[in-house]
Amino acid sequence: MIGVGNQERGDDAVGRHVACLLGGTEHNGEATTLLATLQGADRAWLIDAAQSGAPPGTIHRIDCATDTVPARPSTSSHGFGVAAAIELARALGTLPQHCILYAIEATDFTPGAALSPAVARAAGDVAQRIRAELATLRPPSSHCLPHPAPATDRR
Repeated sequence: MIGVGNQERGDDAVGRHVACLLGGTEHNGEATTLLATLQGADRAWLIDAAQSGAPPGTIHRIDCATDTVPARPSTSSHGFGVAAAIELARALGTLPQHCILYAIEATDFTPGAALSPAVARAAGDVAQRIRAELATLRPPSSHCLPHPAPATDRR
């Protein structure tokens, strides 16, 4: 889990807040470092604030493996950062096989402000959704080691 945002700008901190709830990684959203963070991962969940005009707290779920992430601030308050990192990873063939972006509609980016109530509720909902998704997934086959046959005692 990679939570993107600026913890000093109100609702912009929502991605980092969800990452904290889940024990994930907090990130500032800069495209090249985000791309490096995604490299080598089999699975990734990104969480970020969005500004599309939908009501505050609206949750957008984008499957990055099959859907294009719009390269404009309508799905991320970080402009081209998150979208550019995802599309560049796709072009380089390094996009994780399972890559989900949760974009939570934000409303208040005031410096020093806390998360708005609707965004804070949505953060909890997204954390629950990600936990549920994690519970349904098996470990990637590349990380599964065969169990050795039990040794027999031949005395």
